[in-house]
Amino acid sequence: MLNGIFIALIVGSVITAAFTGRMAEVNAAWIDSARFAVTTAIELVGVMALWLGLMRVLRDAGLLRSIAHALAPLMRRLFPDVPAEHPAMAAMIMNIAANMLGLGNAATPFGLKAMQELDRLNPRKGVATDSMALFLAINTSGVAVFPLGVIAIRAALGSENAGGILVPSILATLCSTVVAVLVARALARRPAYAPERYAEASAGSEPEETLAAGIRGLDEAEETATPQPPADRRRLLATLAVAAVLAVGLVQHFVGASAEGRLDEVGREVMQSWLLPLLMTAIVLFGFNHRVKVYESFVQGAREGFQIAVMIIPFLVAILVAVGMFRASGALGAIIAAVTPATSLIGFPAEALPMALVRPLSGSGAMGVMMETMKAYGPDSFVGFLVSVMNGSTETTFYVLALYFGSVRVRAARHTVVACLAADATGVLAALLWCRIFF
Repeated sequence: MLNGIFIALIVGSVITAAFTGRMAEVNAAWIDSARFAVTTAIELVGVMALWLGLMRVLRDAGLLRSIAHALAPLMRRLFPDVPAEHPAMAAMIMNIAANMLGLGNAATPFGLKAMQELDRLNPRKGVATDSMALFLAINTSGVAVFPLGVIAIRAALGSENAGGILVPSILATLCSTVVAVLVARALARRPAYAPERYAEASAGSEPEETLAAGIRGLDEAEETATPQPPADRRRLLATLAVAAVLAVGLVQHFVGASAEGRLDEVGREVMQSWLLPLLMTAIVLFGFNHRVKVYESFVQGAREGFQIAVMIIPFLVAILVAVGMFRASGALGAIIAAVTPATSLIGFPAEALPMALVRPLSGSGAMGVMMETMKAYGPDSFVGFLVSVMNGSTETTFYVLALYFGSVRVRAARHTVVACLAADATGVLAALLWCRIFF
């Protein structure tokens, strides 16, 4: 589908420019956009390496396992038809925990393993079970706690408040996840989606080739989930001492601001200037407290960040050039003008509409659209803030559906698509709501 969108943007740009007399602008746009894609990716290398290095510290410190342990009681209530000790339950828990930390490399193998194990419990091969539908709805709701990739991009684009999207993103993804669960559970009981209504499409033998390719990273993911030794008491005391010093410093800052009569500005200042440094300190201390070799762990994760930043250059060039040409031709402006009366009814800026449409289709495409939008309007504008929160709190729905269902040859998705799209729509609307509140 992204292939068709890319072709339509390029061809539509040239045709529109031929009739609007903006061919010179289109010609300049592809040069400028291609240059912008590469320079931004290079600027992103350092920031991406930094945050992925810090995430590796959390991973090695066993936070993933801790989150999974906390999720277990809730997961048993959400998936009552999956035995608590079944491998499917463990794989689903680890997948969701990895997604919450933004560890996509670990989350995908666990997700594919979960689908394989859920299929073993499936009495109707080729027809999605209630648990499969609910699991994918939760996955596509963009459940995440640390949208560090988006924060890194905002920082690379010169945002003065790169971390300001953290809390709105968490709240928006919480809303979409709750709706995903409610809709999936409600539709599962509807007679129209009863599994008996679907012809049993035998999946035949297990798609070993597809599963083997998808679960290739499972060994590394399981290593991530290995329980870590408990925290050292002396290190814990040192960590608490540092936390106490920082707390005193923060209180002193509040007192000083109150004396100057600008207490109302402190909350915004803390979000802008204190949040990310405090988060970095907390991650380093967490690793230290759990006896992780923080420097070595950081360097290993930073190496992955460097590779990712370089790897995305071709995708960014393709999307940024296509969208840049489409904008320069005047076609995007015409579409925005046409839909503005409708989107203005809910206060949704039409300039963010391309992000809402592309995000369910492609992660790399959405990243390109987000960057192009922030380039056009600024990363700290309301539109730039909104597309950042949308990208940090929603998921590539159709990619996840194709990958996970394809791995076990599910042909009848039942209510899965409806539940996933409901989560997507909620994520977009919740992003708008929280951006209005926090921006």
